[in-house]
Amino acid sequence: MVIKIHGMPYSTCTRRVLTALAEKGASWELVVVDLAKGAHKSPEFLKHQPFGQIPVLEDPDTPGFFMFESRAMCRYVDAKYKGKGTDLMGSTPQETALIETWLSVEISNFDPFASKLVAEVVFKKMYGRGDPDAAVVAELRAGLTKTLDVYETRLATNEYLVGKQFTMADLAHLPYFGMLEAAGAGDIIDAHPNVKKWWGRISSRPSWAKANGK
Repeated sequence: MVIKIHGMPYSTCTRRVLTALAEKGASWELVVVDLAKGAHKSPEFLKHQPFGQIPVLEDPDTPGFFMFESRAMCRYVDAKYKGKGTDLMGSTPQETALIETWLSVEISNFDPFASKLVAEVVFKKMYGRGDPDAAVVAELRAGLTKTLDVYETRLATNEYLVGKQFTMADLAHLPYFGMLEAAGAGDIIDAHPNVKKWWGRISSRPSWAKANGK
């Protein structure tokens, strides 16, 4: 039986998990959670995701098994389909350690700026919550620039964040990095040529296209 992902096609975190599944060559079923109707706050959904957020992973191969948090789901997918598709978590303790290092960098140093910038510039207007706050945007852009300065140095000598192979460290960045241009941060990417080349490599992967329904 295939893994079920309870989420939404446009959700950043949902697409992160779908990309991991695609990298492993695994099939999935996307169970759409109607956010507009508050399905993510229903008692049934909250039993599996107490914070009322998407996505949720359900593995019918293990009846009753549900989990949440997209990065944890991606690790689960890689472990479940170990030996198939792309080895996302490395083949040696050293590779795994470096992948975990850059996953920590993503969640601690990249996501706080990228996700908030997207929320302020893209989602705020989309949901009718007013115009972006210029001061907030400036602060987030400055933080993102400093983070990508570090990436620029790292990627000067590495094709990917951990050596020459696409790993979970790269995959984790795809959803929000893919929205930075819409958030007006294209100039920041252009100012980091190594980062821009890396983005071109990871965003052109068939798995990312498949996760986006292409």
